[in-house]
Parts: sequence; C-alpha cells; structure tokens
Amino acid sequence: MMSTKTKSSKKIALYSLIIMGIGFIATTPFQGSLWLNLLHGGFEAGLVGGLADWFAVTALFRHPLGLPIPHTALLPNNRKRMTNGLVSMLKNDWLSKESIQEKVKHIPFTEKLIALFVKQMQTDTFRKGMIKLIKQMIRYIEIEKITPFIKNQIVSTLSNIEMSKLLQLVSSQLLNEQFDKKALDHILNKVETWLREEQTRYRLGTVSMNVLNNIQADGMLAFALKTIQSLLNEEKLGNIVQNLLLSVIKSLQREEEPNREALILYIRKEIRSINENKELVEGIEKWKNQLLAKWDPDQLIAESLHQIQQNALVFLENKEFIDTYLLPLMNHILDNIKENKITIDDWIQKQITVFVENNHSQIGNLVQENLDKLDNETLIDMMENNVGKDLQWIRVNGAVCGFIIGIFLTGVQALSRLL
Repeated sequence: MMSTKTKSSKKIALYSLIIMGIGFIATTPFQGSLWLNLLHGGFEAGLVGGLADWFAVTALFRHPLGLPIPHTALLPNNRKRMTNGLVSMLKNDWLSKESIQEKVKHIPFTEKLIALFVKQMQTDTFRKGMIKLIKQMIRYIEIEKITPFIKNQIVSTLSNIEMSKLLQLVSSQLLNEQFDKKALDHILNKVETWLREEQTRYRLGTVSMNVLNNIQADGMLAFALKTIQSLLNEEKLGNIVQNLLLSVIKSLQREEEPNREALILYIRKEIRSINENKELVEGIEKWKNQLLAKWDPDQLIAESLHQIQQNALVFLENKEFIDTYLLPLMNHILDNIKENKITIDDWIQKQITVFVENNHSQIGNLVQENLDKLDNETLIDMMENNVGKDLQWIRVNGAVCGFIIGIFLTGVQALSRLL
C-alpha cells in the first residue's frame, strides 16, 4: 500500500503538471503582448520540464504509459544487478566485518548492562517479576527426582566418615566436659543407692556366708572360720559387708581421695585411647555399614524436601525478603561483575567478533532472501513508499523550474528582438 504522504506528493506533482498544461493552452490564443508572451513561454517550458521529469521518474519503476520504450522500467529490468549491488554495498561497506568488529571494541557492555539492571532493580515490576521467577523455579523442582541423588550423597558422606577420627572427637569432647568425673559420680551414686536397699544387705549376707562355707582351711584358720560362722548370721554378716562397701563408696566420692584420683586418671586414659581400640573401631565400622545398608530414608527425605519447598515459597511472600536478602545478593553479584568488567567485556567482544566472523555472510544472504521473496510490483511499491515522495517533488521542481526558465528565455528572446 502506498503511504498517505506519497499519495499527497503525487497529487501535487500531478496538479503542477495540469496547471502548466492549462496555462500553456490558455495563453496560446492571446500572444502578442510582452506579459502574455512571458507567461506562455513560462507555462510551455514548465509543461516540458514537468513532462520530462514525469517521464524520468516513471521510467525508473515502469514503462511510461505502458509503452515498451527502450531504457525505461529500469528497476524491473535491472533488478538482479541492483539487488546485488545493494547487498554488496550493505555487506562490504555499511556493515563490513571490520566496521562491526571495530564498533564492538568500543562498546562498554558491562557498564551499560549494569546501569540498566540497577535502574530496573528499583521498579516494582522488576521486583515482582523476580519473585515470580524464583517461585516458578522452586515449584519446578521435582522432589521425586532429586530424592535418590540426595540419599546417595548422604549415604556416601556417612560411609566415608572415619570412625577412629569420630571417636577421637568424641573422646576429646567427653574430656572437655569432664565426663570422667561425671561418669564416676553417676556410677557411685547408683551403687550407693543399690547398697542402701534392704534386700541388698540380705543378698550380701547370703553371698558372704556361702563364701565362708566354701573356704577350705586347716588348723587355726579353720577354727577361726567356724568361730565367725557361729557368732554371725547372714543378716549380721550382710550388714557388715554393706557398711564396708558404703564406706568405700563414700571415700571415692570425696574429691581429695587418692583412690578417686587414680580411678579418674584410669577412666581418662581409657577415654583418650578409645580411638586406638581396633576391635571397638572395627565393630562400630561394621555396625555403621550394616545400618546404612538397611537404611531406607527416601520417604523421610522426600517429605523434608517438600516441607522445605513449601517453607521457601512462604518465605518469599515475606515483604522483607527483597530488601533483606534478594537485593543485597544481587548488589554483591553486580559488584563482582564490576570488579571483572574488563575481563567480561573482553569475553563478550570476543564472542561477538567470532560470531560476526562466522556469520557475516548471512547478513547479505538474509537481505538477498528477503528481496527475492518480493515480486516486481511489491518491490516497486515499497521503493515508491520510501523514496516516492522525494521523486514526486522532482516532478514539481521540474515544472516550477521550467516555468521560471521559460519566462527567462522568453524575456531574453523579446529583448533580442528589440535590439
């Protein structure tokens, strides 16, 4: 479709030609006076100039009046040569590889992108878009697919734990928390509680009496044992043993007691060397492997991941998320990009240079393909829409200039007759 401006200028060119023709016809019968002769000569020259420029402009696009006049319809007849010239000029002159690559070298891509990004970060549209994007990414996570991966990572991590080192850490922590003293006090308290029970006294008496009865002795020792057995019964003997043991427990509970210190040192030594106990380490290692082989945490992991996913979506709804977490993170990323902008710009420029180097011919091919898709009529209409306005004004200028030149020449002729 021809544009409104082109149609308007075409009408003006037509009107100028009509005016010149009407003026020429109207002044022809009334020649004689100088002023009419000047007007007649002007209209005549304007008509000739307008017709000549009409012919020239029309000949660019089609045959004037449909007549196959030689050297007319220049565009349709020379379409291939013109399009090849246009493609060549575009590819080799206007958009040559060297000009594109040279221009790219002076573009601060990182600076421009950062400035644009910082500006967009302040808008509500950008913030809402980022939240929406993050939510979509979280929702797109398929828990069932990543559950086996996480399980394998957990099992692999647990399998690679060296139990000797773990036991060493445990022993260090136990000593730091004075577990040796606490363990000893706990045992002594339990033993004391057990010793004070009524039935414990009878058990101790029974056991002690059985021991005395089973002792094989001769002479004075046998006489002494029989004397003790006749003087003591199980209850009395149990009471003696009970009090004796309670006395031992009480002494071990006192901080300054040497036996207590010796016992604590022994416990401490055993705790320190727990990681050197090969049987213990091997047993725990075997127990760990058996436990991991039977462990089936898939459902637990999946449920935990689903819960994390839901918690993350809820967390994104928090108004403080953007200002407290997202924007600081993005600013940190931008700061890192600024620090490496020279490297980033070089990389971008290199990629564009390589892309242009490999695909520069496609510019000409693309233009050529688009031009080849157009038939002659469409191509002519397109050119008339873009340059037709100026071409139509050539016709107007031809008529006006012809009119002025005609008046001048007629005046010169009249002056020469007078002389």
